[in-house]
Amino acid sequence: MDSSPYKMYHEDDFDSRQYLQSYFSDNPDRISEEDSLIFPIENLTKTFSEGHIKGDVLIDLSPGSMVHHLFAACDFFNHIIVLKMRDRCIMELKRWVDERTGAFDWSHATQFHANIEENRDMLQDKEGKVRSALQHVLKCDLEKEDIMDPIVLPPADCIISFGLLEAISKDQDDYMRYLRKFSSLLKPGGHIILIGTLDATYYTIGKHKFRAFSYNEDFAKKALVGEGFIIDRCEVKMRTDVNDHLDYKAMMFIAAHREI
Repeated sequence: MDSSPYKMYHEDDFDSRQYLQSYFSDNPDRISEEDSLIFPIENLTKTFSEGHIKGDVLIDLSPGSMVHHLFAACDFFNHIIVLKMRDRCIMELKRWVDERTGAFDWSHATQFHANIEENRDMLQDKEGKVRSALQHVLKCDLEKEDIMDPIVLPPADCIISFGLLEAISKDQDDYMRYLRKFSSLLKPGGHIILIGTLDATYYTIGKHKFRAFSYNEDFAKKALVGEGFIIDRCEVKMRTDVNDHLDYKAMMFIAAHREI
């Protein structure tokens, strides 16, 4: 039995709005803008701009209701499908997609994209493009062998997962099992992009601490290779913002493709 005093993302109450406010908002008190916003935006923008990863369908598997990591993808995929485990996360994301009152404001992330791409004209239409491409926000069950059963999804050209594997895994076997389920959604030769925290142990949402699975760069690479992937790019950024709201040593970005 797990004796950890920490909560688990997929097993306990998770306030998706507070998660966004704590880690991804434009509030000066937000935690680690450099790691949670700029690092993924820079790496995704560079990776997609190289032109090797594109196609019809992109599937996103990430915690909470974040969307900023999809801004770089909307020019390279016709359809974006977001899979969530929790109804509350789906409702929060749909509020932004439908432009309803009270939706989370991602304009600061759009500004980061504009600065990185050196294209201020995109400020007006970037969020609109993401909304148009993001046609489905669906609930999944990661404990099923087929996580979308009974729904049948089109095979994806690319999967992005930002921080979900460490949020739901308790050990290496869990990580490998979930990675295998994610990978099953890809078409032959498809790409996967993993963004995560290395050597993490916990993160906080309000007064609650949530457990994070601790792994290193070598383990992540071996896990992907073991599932038949060829690693195309790996970037690691050491943590610079020190606080007691979360515990990790570095951010990691890996892009890989599956052998046909």
